Amino acid sequence: MTKSFSVDLAITCHVVLYTGESYFEINIEADNNDITEHPHDDKPTPYVCTVCHKRFMSKHGLRYHVKTHTGDNVYSCNECGKCFSYLSGLYRHMNIHGRKYKCTECDKCFGDRHDLAKHVQSHAGEKPFECTVCSKRFTQSRSLVKHSRIHSGEKPHKCHMCDKAFSESGHLNRHMRVHTGEKPYKCSLCNRCYSRASHLQSHKRHVHSNIRPYDCPYCGKLFKRNGHLKEHVRTHTGAKPYSCRHCSERFTWPVQLKQHLLESHNEGTWFTCHICRKKFSYSEYLKVHIRRHEGVKPYVCYECPKRFCTGGELKQHQLVHQVI
Repeated sequence: MTKSFSVDLAITCHVVLYTGESYFEINIEADNNDITEHPHDDKPTPYVCTVCHKRFMSKHGLRYHVKTHTGDNVYSCNECGKCFSYLSGLYRHMNIHGRKYKCTECDKCFGDRHDLAKHVQSHAGEKPFECTVCSKRFTQSRSLVKHSRIHSGEKPHKCHMCDKAFSESGHLNRHMRVHTGEKPYKCSLCNRCYSRASHLQSHKRHVHSNIRPYDCPYCGKLFKRNGHLKEHVRTHTGAKPYSCRHCSERFTWPVQLKQHLLESHNEGTWFTCHICRKKFSYSEYLKVHIRRHEGVKPYVCYECPKRFCTGGELKQHQLVHQVI
């Protein structure tokens, strides 16, 4: 009879890290109850994850895998804020910023020569991996595996806290931050934190830079977001894409449609200020309104001590510093 038992790992590591500019020390303590060891199992993969039951040849492989469930990322990149579970992952990632493995065709950079070699296939047009369902072809086998889940509906990566399932481990890692509240990506200019690297990059582009890549074909006005440009273009075209399902009225903005439904068809919910009884069609508008009653100004300028009630007011103010 095969015996199995659980092992609680409580490991404290004293680590000295070199960031490229200075050294610093950290203590990392791992306390993991998600590891089940089967030392006498006759199968070749005796270490089993108790969350998803995936099996591994070694404890090291299992410990590495378990972090996909816990979302532990303790090593962060000084360049972009991206976080990693292991130093090896951080070192490999830093090659991207060092531009060591750069594609000569498109200047895209990679963490190692293997990823670069796989990328080069995309320029050569080589796509040896074909989907048996829709015949779509891919340059990498892992891309085909991910694609095949569209047809099969397979979602092998499951959250152990809410049972929500995902088709990719990266999606699960991002989801785990909903439970942990982790926001590992920190803006170096205003210290605001985000749960995703893409959100941090968007924040830097929209708040701390004046890059406006989207221009209006009618008047030449520039915008930071494509969505803002699309909204602006309606002022020129007079387009009214939002229609009422009860009557023939059409509207340029969704807020106008909601206001119409509330006033004309009694559909929806008003949000009423408990101080002055003013009504709002959106709860967000009421929250901002109440801030003005209470004098709350949560948005702080990173250039001066001025504070503002809304993010829009802060952005408008920051233009003053950009002009200077």
